[in-house]
Amino acid sequence: MTTKIIASTEAQNNFGRLLDDVTQNGTRYIVKRRHTPQAVLLSLADLEQLLASDERDREAVRALIRELGPSYRLGETVQEEAA
Repeated sequence: MTTKIIASTEAQNNFGRLLDDVTQNGTRYIVKRRHTPQAVLLSLADLEQLLASDERDREAVRALIRELGPSYRLGETVQEEAA
């Protein structure tokens, strides 16, 4: 998967070509305005994958909290055991 950096004016002038590149080749674009990254252009499949992995990460944290929650009280300091 390729990621390219492109100026906002170039993205504006070549938007159709960029969409083709994103959908057909999986290319991702970082769009810069005044030399500062402002946005990302990526395929819907890439976005769905990112959102799904983000949800899996959140669910893993929730599971850990459910598992450890009964063991600790909110605000309680947990002492580390000496090795």
